[in-house]
Amino acid sequence: MPSSRQSVQSTAEASAPLASLRRSGQLFETERRLNAVLNNASVSIFLMDDRQHCVYMNRAAEKLTGFTLDEVLARDCPLHDVVHHTYPDGRPFPLQDCAIDRAFPENNQERGEEVFVHKSGHFYPVGFTASPIRDDTAKIIGTIIEVRDISEEKAAAERQRLLINELNHRVKNTLATVQSIAAQTFRGKTDAAVRRVFDERMLALSDAHNVLVADNWESASLWSVVERALAPHASAEVDSDRFKLSGPDSRLHPKIAVTLSMALHELMTNASKYGALSVPEGRVAVAWSVRHEDAGSGRLELHWQERGGPVVVAPVRTGFGSRLIERQLPMEFDGSAEIVYEPAGVACRLQIPLTELGWHGQETATLQGAP
Repeated sequence: MPSSRQSVQSTAEASAPLASLRRSGQLFETERRLNAVLNNASVSIFLMDDRQHCVYMNRAAEKLTGFTLDEVLARDCPLHDVVHHTYPDGRPFPLQDCAIDRAFPENNQERGEEVFVHKSGHFYPVGFTASPIRDDTAKIIGTIIEVRDISEEKAAAERQRLLINELNHRVKNTLATVQSIAAQTFRGKTDAAVRRVFDERMLALSDAHNVLVADNWESASLWSVVERALAPHASAEVDSDRFKLSGPDSRLHPKIAVTLSMALHELMTNASKYGALSVPEGRVAVAWSVRHEDAGSGRLELHWQERGGPVVVAPVRTGFGSRLIERQLPMEFDGSAEIVYEPAGVACRLQIPLTELGWHGQETATLQGAP
């Protein structure tokens, strides 16, 4: 780096009363240590005065922008006009539109992302934090800006997007292949009703994947999972009051989102054929909650309840849907699941334990909207 860099200097007003300190070397030592810290920091730091002119930048900032401090000082203009003056498409970027520079006039800390212009002319994305600086009377006298180059993060995010798109494409192709194989296998050997049930289950699985696609396979909205699972039946109903959903919108791990979607599909299919939705006056309610316990643990509880349908009689054998709900969910997520065949209507209760690190046995899941 150029040897002509300037260190952080005390103001002229402070020089006189602190002359004795400077002579004794205390102030000099403080400045030396401060510059050592700033110049060894990996984050770029800019110090602005009340005109938004840059009066200091550390070595990381010089490396980031391609400009030395002497070059910036010689320009005698707002830092914005040096490194942030143009949009990537060539349009001028006025100072008043810059989020970074709003920290001074609006007396607020600003955070976000912008695009800087390097000395060589190329553009690069940055993440920034801009905070106002106050004097002893709380008057704002400048701004300190922390900036980091996020080009690698943006490139990694783009690579991840491409990989996820490829994953989505392959999942859809796999489901289509399975459906095609099943069609060839079932042809002439299975009645239409059985084939229809299979196709509906494949569609439910596909819909669950669509929910995950919307969030790049990172997590899924519980509301979306429930709504998508009920949609094929709910959309065919004239009376929208037949369905009641209640609960916070939580983010679910992808694996549990798929399994839960399939479980809800089985419950809805059974309700349409034999339960509350097989008669006009029947109703279905789905309610869930997130209950927090000690040491950061918690529990997701979901309750399916049917009312107004035919008198329920417990089945003599266990079908695919019951096995999926009562065996697979507890096995995969260390929870509990119970289907109760009450005379007034089928009820299903799911309990999925949560810890501070997420789902038991799974990667971390972030929950939103919990009370």
